[in-house]
Amino acid sequence: MDDDVIIKRLVVGSLSANCYIVGLKSAGEGMVIDPGGHGQDIRRAIDETGLDITVIVLSHGHSDHIAALYDVQDRTGAAVAIHAEDADFLEGRGAYSSQFGISYPTPHPPDRLLREGDIIEIGDWEFTVIHTPGHTPGSICLLAGDRVFTGDTLFRRGIGTTLMPGSSRRQLIESIRTRLMTLPDDTIVYPGHGRETTIGAERRDNRYVRGDW
Repeated sequence: MDDDVIIKRLVVGSLSANCYIVGLKSAGEGMVIDPGGHGQDIRRAIDETGLDITVIVLSHGHSDHIAALYDVQDRTGAAVAIHAEDADFLEGRGAYSSQFGISYPTPHPPDRLLREGDIIEIGDWEFTVIHTPGHTPGSICLLAGDRVFTGDTLFRRGIGTTLMPGSSRRQLIESIRTRLMTLPDDTIVYPGHGRETTIGAERRDNRYVRGDW
C-alpha cells in the first residue's frame, strides 16, 4: 500500500503549522488536514497531487490550523470535519477563535462533528479518530495503520501548549500516555508543527512523556 500513498506536508501560516494533503493514487481521492494558512499554496499542492479532496479534517480549532479553511473549502467543495467540542471555533464563538492575531474569513459550519472512534475513509484507507483533549477540549489525532497525525497534541520532543483558557497540562499528558503511547514504537508521527518522529522516539526522548518536567 505504501507505493499508493500520498502524504504531502506544507508548512503554512505565520506560526509555521503543518498542513497535510493525504490520499491514495489508485483511488484518486484525498483529504486535507489542518489548512492553517497560505491557501493559494495549498490549492496549488492539491492540483499537483491530482487528488479529489473529499474531506478537510481539523485536528483542533486554533486559528493557525484553520485560517485557510474557507479558501480550501471554496476550492474543493470538500466536507469539513472537526471534533464536536471544538466546533464552536469555526463560528467565532470559541475561546481561541481570534488568538495569535491571525485574521481569516469565517468558514462555513462543519459538515461532520467527530467523536472518539469515528472512521474517516479515503478510498479503502481508514483513519480512526482518537480524542486527545488537553491542548483544546476537542483535539484529535488520526490513526491510519502505522501512521498517526497528531495535530498539536504531540510533537517531536515536545507537546502542545497548555497556557490558554480551556487547556489542561494534566489532561494533555494523560491523553498522550493513554492514547498515543499505547501504539507500536514504529508508528510514524506526523505532528502539527515540526518534523516527523515516531512513537518509540518520543517514548525514549520526550521529557513530557517520561514525566521528568
